[in-house]
Amino acid sequence: MQPILLASSSTYRRELLARLGLPFKCASPDIDESPLAHENADDLVKRLALAKAKALAAEHPSHLIIGSDQVAVLGDQIIGKPHTYERACEQLRSASGSQVIFKTGLCLLNTSTGQSQVAVEDFKVEFRELSDDQIHHYLTYEQPYDCAGSFKCEGLGIALFSKLNGDDPNTLIGLPLIRLVDMLKKEGVDPLLLAR
Repeated sequence: MQPILLASSSTYRRELLARLGLPFKCASPDIDESPLAHENADDLVKRLALAKAKALAAEHPSHLIIGSDQVAVLGDQIIGKPHTYERACEQLRSASGSQVIFKTGLCLLNTSTGQSQVAVEDFKVEFRELSDDQIHHYLTYEQPYDCAGSFKCEGLGIALFSKLNGDDPNTLIGLPLIRLVDMLKKEGVDPLLLAR
């Protein structure tokens, strides 16, 4: 089996990939994640997922490299990681009572062949009506400043929502495992046969 590399420093993605029982290593790609002018959310996450994988290709020949990127979309606005309490408050106030679509770009790059598979997975979230007190308490408790949309759904963040709608709940955390398994199988890697 070709070695697998996760092109990410995200602990969330690392924990998700570990569920497949395949050996892998992680490395952090150094890329500019700024959106291009007039770039829509789908094109942005596809481009960044591929760029993250390609950024590590030269150092990791003969690897299968997994790149992933996620943004949240509210109306026609792309929402990234807040990084600060103030921006997280703004994001959650805007999301209150609304639907937010999380778009996760996924890339599997085979550095032996140069072939890549790239996809975008959507996951829709309906937010409850949130008071400023609820937002403040949530942000103080969980501090999700490194998460697109300002929440961690695997923690208390689940209480922010009234409804979830998508094919793979892992997509919401940042790594669509169902789609990734499909991609890995096309490269001859079947977790159901190779997990250890």
